[in-house]
Amino acid sequence: MKLRIWGCRGSIPAPGAETMRYGGNTSCVELTLSDGSKLILDAGTGIRDLGIVPDLEQPIHILLTHLHMDHIQGLMFFEPLFHAGTEICIWGPPSPEASLRDRIARYISAPLAPVEVRELPALVSFREADALEWQVGPARIRAMAVNHRGPTLGYRIEDAGTTLAYIPDHEPGLGAPLQETDDEWISGFDLAHRASLLIHDCQYTDAEYAGHLGWGHCPISDALEFAHRTGPDRVLMFHHDPLHSDRALDQIAHEVATRWQCMTGRAGQVEMAAEGHELEVLPAADADPLVVGSTPPPG
Repeated sequence: MKLRIWGCRGSIPAPGAETMRYGGNTSCVELTLSDGSKLILDAGTGIRDLGIVPDLEQPIHILLTHLHMDHIQGLMFFEPLFHAGTEICIWGPPSPEASLRDRIARYISAPLAPVEVRELPALVSFREADALEWQVGPARIRAMAVNHRGPTLGYRIEDAGTTLAYIPDHEPGLGAPLQETDDEWISGFDLAHRASLLIHDCQYTDAEYAGHLGWGHCPISDALEFAHRTGPDRVLMFHHDPLHSDRALDQIAHEVATRWQCMTGRAGQVEMAAEGHELEVLPAADADPLVVGSTPPPG
């Protein structure tokens, strides 16, 4: 599998001179499968650039982790939605309160948008994916509820001997020490266990987390402990706080790398996600994931 990061910012877009290297767009990851088909993980503002030159020859599958604005606000600006006949399948979490279609329609409708979902020219279908496993092309996809505010999913995607775990919004500890929690009680553990690559929430420093307990996001300590416990080959720290500049993220990257090496004795397994990164996800027995696109930021 190959992936490209189109947005890795959390909560709200943060464009500007101080966020150019890590990027200001909110969550969106493009995954290319072994047969060349693609999945899109979340529809934050990064999906706009992804869709500017659309591939309309095959169905488009968008996997939403949840419906907070930073994960869906790019949908209205996703060019393929406005091409008649294009097949787009949007997967997301169920809710007893309303269907997935009706919940997304609250955003793609007046007064927030100039069109309604029913007016979109594309052939759009909506599928609720809680605790499901299904096949898209060569990929086996598993969805599972994880700790976050409101109905939220994480995804595990397996293809050609590689596994991607995508859990961008996650608070596994909820203030309790993960070191003292059994594996079966840790939210998202099965999704991330022994993955080739884990993309995981790391929004807060430990000092910041004290004022954000229960907000649904991870401090550095819990992000590292979760990765250590689940044992992926590589980890991308994701969902950067909008107040964290490139310089602040460089400092966090240094702290993350240092603490990880102290925990595991291994270097180079954990890095910060950055907009524009292109990675090849390799099976566990192979070499490290190869950066084939832009150079990772220093840290």
